[in-house]
Amino acid sequence: VQLVQSGAEVRSPGQSVKVSCKASGYTFIHYYIDWVRQCPGKGLEWVGRIDPDNGGTKFAPEFQGRVTFTADTSTSTASVELITLRSDDTAVYYCARATSLGYLDIWGQGSLITVSS
Repeated sequence: VQLVQSGAEVRSPGQSVKVSCKASGYTFIHYYIDWVRQCPGKGLEWVGRIDPDNGGTKFAPEFQGRVTFTADTSTSTASVELITLRSDDTAVYYCARATSLGYLDIWGQGSLITVSS
């Protein structure tokens, strides 16, 4: 069972970025995919969640309107797109498999997104 994420990206402020997360070794639609980020020198911050079974999403309030989650069941791949990037969006972004009880039991390796002018 694993989640493999796309690689590091560098963007300028105002641009957008998309990070992918390919799942393998389990039935993709049976678990939520959560997205979590860690900004430099800070703790983990929950971004939101997608249910690959029906496409339902939840967002942390501070990301509402700037983040889109998608899940492609044909490739078992979840993605997060963040628009209107700011320098304080610089972080390592993680996807994680979430059980029905909310435990994040499998994590991707992380994708470093750097926003810099």
